Amino acid sequence: MKGIILHAGHGTRLRPLTHTGPKQLLPIANKPMSEYCIESLKEANVTDIAIVIGGIGSEKVKEYYQNGDKFGVKITYIEQDTPRGIAHAVSLCENFINNEKFVVFLGDNFINMSIKNFVTHFDNSSSDAELLLCEVDNPEQFGIAYLDGNKISKMIEKPKSSASNLAITGIYFLTPKIFEKIKKLKPSWRNELEIVDALQMILDDGDEISYNIITNFWKDTGTPHDIIHANQIILENMTPKVSGTIGSNVEINGNLSLGSDSIIEDNCKIVGPVIIGNNCIITKNSIIGPNVSIGNNSKVSDCIIENSIVMENCILDTKVSISESILAKNSEISSEDSVHEKKKFLLGEGTKIIL
Repeated sequence: MKGIILHAGHGTRLRPLTHTGPKQLLPIANKPMSEYCIESLKEANVTDIAIVIGGIGSEKVKEYYQNGDKFGVKITYIEQDTPRGIAHAVSLCENFINNEKFVVFLGDNFINMSIKNFVTHFDNSSSDAELLLCEVDNPEQFGIAYLDGNKISKMIEKPKSSASNLAITGIYFLTPKIFEKIKKLKPSWRNELEIVDALQMILDDGDEISYNIITNFWKDTGTPHDIIHANQIILENMTPKVSGTIGSNVEINGNLSLGSDSIIEDNCKIVGPVIIGNNCIITKNSIIGPNVSIGNNSKVSDCIIENSIVMENCILDTKVSISESILAKNSEISSEDSVHEKKKFLLGEGTKIIL
């Protein structure tokens, strides 16, 4: 079975984080969110993977993943000239799929469970598609499946009102039959080719779409709040590992992962779970955590950070308390005077703030 990861799109809900690169490369627990998709596919023995790229930062995707060797997979890149919907992106991969069954992973979707059993089940089934469904509180934001007994009866993309709350997660198990349906699609009101409409055609033709309802954590990381929440979930399940140096009188509560050549100096406090990358310095009575990730080559001085993501090469030298924030790489926050307020930040790459 082959795999497809959709890595295109504008990520407008995540601006300014996505002004300089694709949202799927934004880190969760110091790892790009799309890397979790690759790991999930590899763990399920799906190692021949196409990544559909397009828009801002496509070259960054190629630079990071290259041919896939360092991730234990083989990667083929397929260009999408402009965002035209999930179905359009999938259609570009028809030659790559070459008449095999395949699994599609939206690169900004995060699932905290293995898909290996689902891959095996679909590979051995006669279904024309298989979906993972998950109950949500806001069905108007998703493609929604409606059940009649133990079968899917219909699907609607982002219904204005809905008697069902079963969202179709961004993981699709498909056969080449889907390509026939996509060729018949017309653009939706969003001017996109909707994968839900193509799946509905399969149902309308009397063919079978099987499903599983998952209760594990699943997140469509489309907003800053979603990313911070996913970061928390990953950190809560993290195996602690300390490769750096911890000074005297450092108080550590909860799990800490500290990268190589990183230093936590005297009199700082860590409230886990916290992950700190390589070559970082935490100093001057800083308090880090809970639920904080700090990227490589960052320096934090005299600062309080909680429930936040600090990407690589950041410098924070301020008494401000940072909470529920995402700071893109190469950001700087400093204070000319003592500032003890709690603040939220959403900083694009290279932002510099003096308080």
